[in-house]
Amino acid sequence: MSHNWQNILVPPSASIQEVLEIIDKEALKLALVVDSNQFLLGTVSDGDIRRALIQNKPLSTAISEVMFLKPTMVPEHAPRAEILKLMDEKELFAIPRVKDGKVIGLETLHQAIHKIKYDNPIFLMAGGFGTRLKPLTDNCPKPLLKVGDKPILETVLLGFVKAGFQNFYISTHYLPEMIRDYFGNGDDWGVTINYVHENTPLGTGGALGLLPKELPDLPIIVINGDVLTKVNVEDLLAFHNDNEANATMCVREYEYQVPFGVIENEGHQIKSMIEKPIQRFHVNAGIYVIGRDIIESVGENEKIDMPTLLERHLDSKVFMFPFHEYWLDIGRLDDFKKAQVDILTLGL
Repeated sequence: MSHNWQNILVPPSASIQEVLEIIDKEALKLALVVDSNQFLLGTVSDGDIRRALIQNKPLSTAISEVMFLKPTMVPEHAPRAEILKLMDEKELFAIPRVKDGKVIGLETLHQAIHKIKYDNPIFLMAGGFGTRLKPLTDNCPKPLLKVGDKPILETVLLGFVKAGFQNFYISTHYLPEMIRDYFGNGDDWGVTINYVHENTPLGTGGALGLLPKELPDLPIIVINGDVLTKVNVEDLLAFHNDNEANATMCVREYEYQVPFGVIENEGHQIKSMIEKPIQRFHVNAGIYVIGRDIIESVGENEKIDMPTLLERHLDSKVFMFPFHEYWLDIGRLDDFKKAQVDILTLGL
């Protein structure tokens, strides 16, 4: 059954009787008390009204006298898992979504349980040699190296499957038959997997030129097959779409402490001295959302990496998406060892 959450917005002056009728009609067991600008003031459940009636409050009483003043709410792009956890902990059937204190939607238990499906293709880059992980990669492509009890690439794939994505492409080059044999057509995960093969390494940008032309007219999410992360891909896609971006690059903040005192000067005159300053940069995390215009600009078998490709389009809405969730690029043996420890507590 579909519900319009705007039907359960009530002013603080509404009577218990009026709110009771709305709750009964909309069958959401909840009303949201808002001011004239739709800022959330409180919530009213059928239980709140029942307690008011037990206290002999008349039905004409303003709902502001019985509403719950500290309601549970979630921000605009709260992930589904977080919402379900809150609902379970607080035994709630619905939670309002707010942005800057203003109600923008309502999450119901039914919505949270029934996962949204996304048609956006996911492009997993799995063609690298993994040279820095030798000898582990002498006879095994890096994406098939196990972290915990699963290959790295399977953990990456499962993250997208859990978020509701079902259409995958894998780019291969080094030992491609091993990757194809392991993942097949995706039936084991309830998804569709197709492959593109780079006869010579084309780079993350160049591999886009091998994708079939009949893809849906939707942004494609591209991720390196050796990245472990808990970035919220639904938030990422929503950010890309909300900004009407042509490309979005995920970035991490990287800190570097200069090990010496830094001198600022004018000519030979010292103006200031900063002892071991920390510099902060945004660095590329190897996760992208790419629009069709950029994909179609890549020639077949053109060799180009993703940063260079995006540099071509910086005048056409290329955005960055900073995130702070877990992220690890498994490029070296030390990273691989760290991943073996991290995977035990990440819940991936």
